[in-house]
Amino acid sequence: MSDLSSVAESKPIILDILPDFPISGQRCSIQLQQQIDLLLLTIEALELGASESMLETIQQLNLQEIIKNRIALWRLRSSNPWRHSYTRTNLTVDQAKALVIIMSYRAKPLAVQIRQLLLAEQQMLQKRLPVNCHFLLSEYLDQFRAHFQSRMNSRRAKVSVYLSSKDELNGLALSLLKKLLFCTGTTGMQRFWISLFDGEVA
Repeated sequence: MSDLSSVAESKPIILDILPDFPISGQRCSIQLQQQIDLLLLTIEALELGASESMLETIQQLNLQEIIKNRIALWRLRSSNPWRHSYTRTNLTVDQAKALVIIMSYRAKPLAVQIRQLLLAEQQMLQKRLPVNCHFLLSEYLDQFRAHFQSRMNSRRAKVSVYLSSKDELNGLALSLLKKLLFCTGTTGMQRFWISLFDGEVA
């Protein structure tokens, strides 16, 4: 049985921090999988060595039963249909929970940095200047665009639109930054998790 489809007999206790929903087949939607992976990509654009930090967080939170190693993490993230490495699989609810928990835990230490970047965006808009005029903001956007371009499949229509327009891709990077900040707030992780199932509960 593959890493994606296997479910541990004894679930990590931390998964209980997020509520369960009666969804069809107990498998997650493509849109949910895409959203989680893009937010993890946002963290990678913010934090040097983010991939290693995610693996450390898996160990710290005892999530190894769900995500055994680096390859398992890559396979879960490849459930995003925009990726070159798209695996055409659907995450289980427990797998999605684990990724959201990892994302939230990695985002919290970045909260101050995220706020500074979003404040910089507001300042550039007020001055009617391109967002790339701010050094730190430009650095984040450059990193995000580089990650997005190297990992996403340009043959996907929406990906192609983003790759053909720097402004469109910058807009995506900034909107994801706002979602990530939302996850760092009080009960932010739970509220974000619930939002992922909006309209999907059977």
